[in-house]
Amino acid sequence: MSDNDSKSYIEDRLPLKTKLSFAGIAFTSGLFSGLVITVGFTTFYVEKFGLDPNLAAIVWTIFIFWNTINDPLIGFFQERTGSEKRGRRKPYIRYGAPLYAILFIICWFPFGTGWLVVFLHMLILLYLFDTLFTTVGLISYSLPAEMTVSEHARSDLMVYGSIAQALALLLSFVFPFFLNEEPYNLDPNFDLFRIIMIVIGIVGGVILFVSSYFIKENKYAIKEEPLSFKDSFLKTIDNKPFLIFEAGNFIYLTAQFILTNGLFFYLTYVLGLDSFTDKIIPLLIFFIFVFLFLPIHKRIVNKIGLKKAFIFTLSFTGMSFLIGFAGVGWTFPLSIITMVMIGIGFSGYFLTNQMVMADIIDHDELLTGKRRETSYSGMNALITKPAVSIGPMILLLTAGAFGFDPDISLGGYSPAQLTSVQLGVMLSFMLIPAILILIAAGIMYFYPLEGKEWREKKEQLHEVHQQKEKEFIEELKREGKI
Repeated sequence: MSDNDSKSYIEDRLPLKTKLSFAGIAFTSGLFSGLVITVGFTTFYVEKFGLDPNLAAIVWTIFIFWNTINDPLIGFFQERTGSEKRGRRKPYIRYGAPLYAILFIICWFPFGTGWLVVFLHMLILLYLFDTLFTTVGLISYSLPAEMTVSEHARSDLMVYGSIAQALALLLSFVFPFFLNEEPYNLDPNFDLFRIIMIVIGIVGGVILFVSSYFIKENKYAIKEEPLSFKDSFLKTIDNKPFLIFEAGNFIYLTAQFILTNGLFFYLTYVLGLDSFTDKIIPLLIFFIFVFLFLPIHKRIVNKIGLKKAFIFTLSFTGMSFLIGFAGVGWTFPLSIITMVMIGIGFSGYFLTNQMVMADIIDHDELLTGKRRETSYSGMNALITKPAVSIGPMILLLTAGAFGFDPDISLGGYSPAQLTSVQLGVMLSFMLIPAILILIAAGIMYFYPLEGKEWREKKEQLHEVHQQKEKEFIEELKREGKI
């Protein structure tokens, strides 16, 4: 660690309450979106209220347009709003928290049971909920760039954020298991599930509201003239490190969406695990090693630098999937090795992904003189959104070519058919993600933000932030506002 980097870490260090608040925001937003958008929403409306799957598909098709444009629009708008007293970021989290929580709860309570009411409820709530999720999520994703500058301070902060994100993802998988396959009026666990959703909504809203008082932001940026939408867009796509990162990140996220959508196919059709108890074991092992290795990945970042640590994480994860496909991922006892290795790899990605984006935002400030965290969060979301659809499509098309049908149970295949299906699932769930993630690692080799010169630029940027904050406070004092 250089003297400059040591100095920056000491000056950039955040208090525990700020790191816990960041974790609280990341956890709540991740759990809300995980349950509604990623895991349970469609299944809930189709299985519980009998919505035709084709109508559910129409809902998502209509939603694509808004889901595509809302991230850059909201991100750009957030850069142009705020108050000198409350800042640019805190008001969105603080005053958005009650509405975000209410919308999350209403998602699970359709206003009727007729197909049209259920269809419209799902469509309208998806639009409204995603708008609040985007509003809070863009800020949550960009907070490491907003609150810190040095790699050491950011890696320290991201340990807390990564634990929160991983826990939110785990619970997003677990809670839907409370529901059986019967319609809502025949499922004995239905009322319990909705009570849990109410509790999650209330507690999550409180966490967001309270956390908004303890996060740190660059209030001086409210005084700076923001770029126009056109200039903001052009400056963003002219940022070479951003384009390189997005190329790798898009490929990685395509693999990740294959994994999240194909996990239970793998557990059921390859490992032969049927009950919830059996399936939760490898899932828990995966997340345990995500949690355990976060401090280790933090030390790796501090030791070899962010770029090398990120490439190592991607390479290790890709090789883990290759090893799983080569033999140890085909049977339950040996598959534990695969889940351990993948958990270690994902742990590094949870820690480093937002740190890389934060460096890109720092680089942009050096180019433009503007602090544009949510603009970059929005553009990142815009570019990577297609991966949400491409990943599952690759999964289903590849496995389907080998005879896989998700509507057929494990016992519905002949031995010969099952062998073919298992190969198809393993190709789509293990081999293709391995190749994609290793390609992403290769792309990141060309990422330029590293080394002594970059650390010195970040130190200078940190000093500029301190001077701007000092001048901003002095101006408010002169104006009698504080």
